[in-house]
Amino acid sequence: MYLQNIKLWNFRKYGSNEAFDHTNPNLNLNFTKGVNVLIGENDSGKTAIIDAIKLVLKTHSYEWIRIDKDDFYGNSDKFRIELLFKDLSIEEAKNFTEWLSWEGDGEDAVPILKLAYEANIKGERIITSDVKAGLSEEGYLLTSEAKEYLKVTYLKPLRDAKTELVPKKNSRLSQIFQEHEAFKGRGENHPLKDIFDDFDKSIKNYFNGLDKDKKEIEDLKGKELKKEIDGYLQSFYDAKKETDIKVFEGKLKSILEKLELLVKDEVNVGLGTLNRLFMASELLHLNKKDYDGLRLGLIEELEAHLHPQAQMQVIESLQKQKDIQLILTTHSPNLASKVFLENLIICNENYAYPLGKRYSKLKSSDYPFLERFIDVTKSNLFFAKGLIFVEGVSEEIILPSIANKLHQLGHLRNNLTSSGVSIIPIGNTAFLRYSKIFVRNQTPNITIPISIVTDLDLRPIEFATFYNIISPDKKKKKKIISEFNVSEYKENKINLYEEQSVKLFIGDFWTLEYCIALHPTLRKILFKSILQCLEEIRADNYKGNKDSFKGIKPISELNFERRWQKFIENKSNEQIAFDIMIQFIIDDKKISKSMIAMYFSEFLMTDVNQIDEIIVENNSIQYLIEAIKYATRNY
Repeated sequence: MYLQNIKLWNFRKYGSNEAFDHTNPNLNLNFTKGVNVLIGENDSGKTAIIDAIKLVLKTHSYEWIRIDKDDFYGNSDKFRIELLFKDLSIEEAKNFTEWLSWEGDGEDAVPILKLAYEANIKGERIITSDVKAGLSEEGYLLTSEAKEYLKVTYLKPLRDAKTELVPKKNSRLSQIFQEHEAFKGRGENHPLKDIFDDFDKSIKNYFNGLDKDKKEIEDLKGKELKKEIDGYLQSFYDAKKETDIKVFEGKLKSILEKLELLVKDEVNVGLGTLNRLFMASELLHLNKKDYDGLRLGLIEELEAHLHPQAQMQVIESLQKQKDIQLILTTHSPNLASKVFLENLIICNENYAYPLGKRYSKLKSSDYPFLERFIDVTKSNLFFAKGLIFVEGVSEEIILPSIANKLHQLGHLRNNLTSSGVSIIPIGNTAFLRYSKIFVRNQTPNITIPISIVTDLDLRPIEFATFYNIISPDKKKKKKIISEFNVSEYKENKINLYEEQSVKLFIGDFWTLEYCIALHPTLRKILFKSILQCLEEIRADNYKGNKDSFKGIKPISELNFERRWQKFIENKSNEQIAFDIMIQFIIDDKKISKSMIAMYFSEFLMTDVNQIDEIIVENNSIQYLIEAIKYATRNY
């Protein structure tokens, strides 16, 4: 048995101002049998889903769950929660005989269980209903016995594992042990009780000055202590009274409440170790034998107190668990990068979107590819309010600086950071594999704005001619602009990539660097960045001879303005751009594009000459500006 679906009406974030309609839930979310991980930005509704499940099913650890007005969406006066369970075995189904419904016909019919829970506001009071079951809107009340088979295991966010594991009355550890086959149903007829009874007798004997064989011991201080207490006690009574010193009440439950779970040979362990120990004990409870109830665990912020490597170990282990269902929440890119894509559920804009094959337009072959290549640096795409997919590191470095400059000049309301936008360098041009994560097979669609920024990758014929002179490799067939109709070429790419909230932004010219080199003001910054890189390379190659300067000279000492004027003298805009681009292509200079991008970003924001305008006529980087505006919702 597993929780297959949850429907919510007007519960927390999941609601509307329209009239209550039982046929149109505000959230209709399917779960998988194994691990389900709810991801998304803060306040995206992850905890609301967990709390709705808890509210209906309750927990094994008996958390107090109270409804207040904040649980109702907006000004609504009613919320409803429905849960649907499938794959009930015969043993499980027999616990819900009176409430079962059937799916399918004839011999193919299988039992399902549907639960419903409602709350209403009447005046200043909140009126709640009991949990009901059945396919009809009203359903029939569940008995207390049936509810016991539906309780869930719950681990709260920022949990205090130390407190949970400490010996005390009704400790969580004692509850788990009492439900395990080692203790369940054993009552007082258990070997552990005999062990503690013997220990109790030994304690009594000590305070009577005797050993386990009831022979007198040398250390009689315990006997003297008891005699002294007895004397005080007898002075308070007419009759002779005597104390009885023992360990504790010798019932099995009391014994289990005195147990503490530790890691062997470790002392003063931290919260991370205690958290893993606590989760291990809860897994013991979920996997208990001879249990015909629901095996569902809810864990909020799985990463609590765990360092990144520990997070990955834990999620890998949980994904190997069989016969139990887990619904987790996380803010950790580490965890998101390790979870199978089909097990992820993105929470965004008051809805939740599973990424299984039924729901997204990803191909079957995309799943193993993405699971292999979505690492920690890319997995933040699941938590962003907007996304910009780029080919490489250069774009990743340069786009934020352009966005910051646009914001500084008043062309953007917010920069990328304040807009919650992530730039994802995918290291190739497999944009479709990544963008299809957010393209749905069924409504509603994901509304996260997604910009794909890519190069035209068509060389100007004049530059291609020059390029062939300096690199006469006849085996490489380079595409050049004259061979293509650029408008048609771009339109074909747009038709390939654009769908739902995904938009393609493609330059009108060759590459990102070439587009910058064509910009009347930014190209000067680019040239300066190249000079600074060359200076760094020269300094790195310093061999200690007297004719070389050991340190890296700042750009101010490199006669930049004079060199710039000499560089652009008697050249057209295109020729200036060509000559700048040569720096990226000639191998013997070995200039790193990412190094140039780093200096470009720094100079763009800190140059003493201050770039006063990026928005120009016939702007060669307009596609970058439009991509930034779309992702940041500045349109």
